[in-house]
Amino acid sequence: MNEALFQPITLGAIEAKNRIFMAPLTRGRAAEPPFVPNDLMALYYRQRSGAGLIISEATGISREGLGWPSAPGIWSDEQTEAWKPVTQAVHEAGGKIVMQLWHMGRIVHPYFLGGKPPVSASATTAPDHAHTPEGRKPYEQARALDKDEIPRVVEDYRKAAENAKKAGFDGVQLHGANGYLVDQFLRDGTNLREDEYGGSPENRTRFMREVLEGLVDVWGADRVGIRLSPNGETQGCDDSDPAATFGAATKVIEELGLAFLELREPGPDGTFGATDVPKQSPLIRSLYSGPLVLNSDYDAAQAVADVEAGKCDAISFGRPYISNPDLAERIKAGAEWAPNKDVPKSWYFPGPAGYTDYPTMDE
Repeated sequence: MNEALFQPITLGAIEAKNRIFMAPLTRGRAAEPPFVPNDLMALYYRQRSGAGLIISEATGISREGLGWPSAPGIWSDEQTEAWKPVTQAVHEAGGKIVMQLWHMGRIVHPYFLGGKPPVSASATTAPDHAHTPEGRKPYEQARALDKDEIPRVVEDYRKAAENAKKAGFDGVQLHGANGYLVDQFLRDGTNLREDEYGGSPENRTRFMREVLEGLVDVWGADRVGIRLSPNGETQGCDDSDPAATFGAATKVIEELGLAFLELREPGPDGTFGATDVPKQSPLIRSLYSGPLVLNSDYDAAQAVADVEAGKCDAISFGRPYISNPDLAERIKAGAEWAPNKDVPKSWYFPGPAGYTDYPTMDE
């Protein structure tokens, strides 16, 4: 029944042993400050190395771009060295892991920036509240990046990619989804610019293109991927014509020849971010010739059906991997689907509780 998910797949230069990927999952277990990975994180990723590909938790490319308590970074030598045991643990267990590179843009609260405003495509304010070590605080208005500042941010991504390479990752994924900085440039609800980085869909993809070109220069296109969330509002980030916007973005991705493209696409019954906005994956599938990875609210049966139907080439699972470290092995064995239920309040706890203490099917 599950054979479609257990065929190997080539993602550029990355050979994945199956088509069950682990989606990026922020878990907040790094030392903060200075946002450094630790041995507990190495165990966590090792436990989940049965996935064909692990996409790491979102990892800050700079102090400016990181606004989540105890999330890891990749801008310093100390952080880079601390990631090495993580990648080594995954590789020793037979897995592959790429790092997701993250700049949160306007979602960074000034608390994390010494009181300074966050940066974004335009001077806008995210809805709701930010998580900080002092509790939840309302988001504050971002300042628009000056055009002459953009090369500095692109260089931050490039340096982070270089550090990820030094740390032993198999590649990198650009976080272009979920209302963070790249998404803020892509969508016309948050990009109000009147220069060459704003206006038309093609102009709004310019920042994404420049970042990707920097990553490709470091890694080669065959070890660079990207995550997009092309349908529906996320963290106040939305678009009036997602087909035009994400069609243009996909054409850039195809032109650059990236190793894979992952889409987070909730539906009307989604657990998080439910939306009636149509999924854009059929359009994107027609424009991008590389491996397409779909994500959001999948179980094993639906994953098999969509891979067999050719809608995508692999599926990334998020929440099921939180509480079922051997998810791929369970699916292969035909065991009960994701029997361990995660506890949301433990997602961001410090320590092993709700992180590395979930049993496997052999325990």
